[in-house]
Amino acid sequence: MNTWRPSASPGTLRRRAELLARVRAFFAERGVIEVQTPLLTASGVTDVHIESIATESPGGWLRTSPEYCHKRLLAAGFGDLYELGPVFRRGEAGRNHQPEFTLLEWYRVGWGWRQLAGEVVDLLQHCLAAENDDWPVRWLAWKDGFVDVLGVDALAADTPELAALADDAPPGLDRDSLLDWLFATRIQPGFAAGTITVVHDYPASQAALARIDADDPRVAERFEVFTGSTELANGYHELTDPTEQRLRFERDNRLRRERGLAEMPSDEFLLDALAAGMPDCSGVALGFDRLLMSVLDAASIEAVVSFAHPPSP
Repeated sequence: MNTWRPSASPGTLRRRAELLARVRAFFAERGVIEVQTPLLTASGVTDVHIESIATESPGGWLRTSPEYCHKRLLAAGFGDLYELGPVFRRGEAGRNHQPEFTLLEWYRVGWGWRQLAGEVVDLLQHCLAAENDDWPVRWLAWKDGFVDVLGVDALAADTPELAALADDAPPGLDRDSLLDWLFATRIQPGFAAGTITVVHDYPASQAALARIDADDPRVAERFEVFTGSTELANGYHELTDPTEQRLRFERDNRLRRERGLAEMPSDEFLLDALAAGMPDCSGVALGFDRLLMSVLDAASIEAVVSFAHPPSP
C-alpha cells in the first residue's frame, strides 16, 4: 500500500515553496505587510454557498477565510495587509477543490476595485511569467458575458427566461442560482486558455460583502479573476456600513432557512469594527493552490498539495 505517500511529487513541492517565496517578495516590494490571524473562529460565515466546519472543544468553526479578522485589523488602523495560509470548507471536493486549501487574501486602503483588480493581474503575470511570457488580459463586464454567449440581458431577465436557457440545471433553482449555473456552464468554460480574464460588475443580488455601484445600483463593485476557465480570485470594493452588513447577514440566514441549511451566527466583532470605522478599502481572496496549478499546468489540486484530503463529511 502506498497511501502514505504525498499526493504531490517532491519536485512539485519545491516549486510550491518557490511560488510562496515569489508571492511574499511581490508584497514586500510593495510595502504590504504579512499578518497571521486565528484559524479557529467564533461565528463561521452566513454565506449560503459556503459551509463552515464546526469544532467542539473549544466550540467554534475553522475559518473559511481570514476576511473578518483582516477587517478588524483595518479598523484598528493597521493599513495594507495580506495573509497566506490555510482555510477550511465543508464538502469541498473535486479537481479544483479540497476541504483544506491555501488562501492568499489582501487589502488595500483607499483603493477602488479596479485598481486592486489591476494588482491581481500584476501578481498573476509576476507568477506566471516564468512559464509563459504571454498572458493577455481581457476585462469583461458580467452582463456582457451573458449577451455575448446567450444573447440575453441577465440583469433584466426574469426567472422563467433564465430557466429556459438552463434546461439541464437542477430543478427548483431560484433566480440567482440560475445565474450562477448559466455563468458556470455556459460562459466560464469559454474563457480562453492562456488568458487572464477579469469579470466585473456582478449583479447587486450577488454583492456578498461588496458595495453597490453608486452610478448603477443594479450592479456591485465586485470582480473575479480567471486563468483560462479556472476561477482564481474574488474581490470587492468593501462594504463598510455596519447596518447594511447586518441586513446582509440576516438575508443570508433567511436563504439558509429556505434551503434547509443551518443558520449561522452573525460576526458581532466584525459589525463592531465596521461601526468603529473601517477605512475605505478593497480586498481580494485568491486560491494559492489553483495559482500553482496554473503555473505548472497541473490537472488537479491534489497534484500540488503535499497530502490531499478526502472530502469532508
